[in-house]
Amino acid sequence: MKVCIAGGGRVGRYLAQSLLTNHHSVVIIEPIEAQCRMLADSLDIPVICGDSISVDTLRTADVGSCNAFVAVTGSDEDNLVACQIAKREFGVDRTVARASNPKNRELLHTLGVDTVVCGTDNLSHILEREIETDTIRQLLSLGGGTASLNEILLPENFKFAGKAIMDVPIPGDAILVSITRDTEFIIPHGNTVLLPWDRILVLTQDDTLHLLTDAWELNSK
Repeated sequence: MKVCIAGGGRVGRYLAQSLLTNHHSVVIIEPIEAQCRMLADSLDIPVICGDSISVDTLRTADVGSCNAFVAVTGSDEDNLVACQIAKREFGVDRTVARASNPKNRELLHTLGVDTVVCGTDNLSHILEREIETDTIRQLLSLGGGTASLNEILLPENFKFAGKAIMDVPIPGDAILVSITRDTEFIIPHGNTVLLPWDRILVLTQDDTLHLLTDAWELNSK
């Protein structure tokens, strides 16, 4: 997956490092020239020095070829505009924006941002989860944003295909709620076998879902 990150600060850099570790392709947009040089040297990735709300800058970053666009600048307004440009002008499928002010969360959703993340605790893990794979989709945020109900589509090469749930690692106190297999609805038990293309509803804490996706190797491309 190719991801463009607008904002090369602490969060943007950490997110880029996490995505690179999981073999994704990353490009960063950052307006401060000295920060651009540092990022390019330390991460060895393309870094575009420019304004993330400029169409020309996004074109230079080849945003049109990206699968996801993540805006984590310090300005909620810039994050919104950048995501709108990425989606409307360049056709990016998935946009993620950081909202420094929680009051802006619903507004950003309403104005077209696919995923809005508030706060600073575990922000990088949450952002990475939102854009790292098309096999995971958040359906419902719970507990004031500390937990969520997620749908996981098991891939064709799922590591634990054919194994019973009791023999599959489920870290982070995740709870498997249900399995949809074609038109069949299954309430999972310990002896339920997991198969490729199963759609699983999973209840997790937001900062531990990555433990499950790592254990199931859902981040590999």
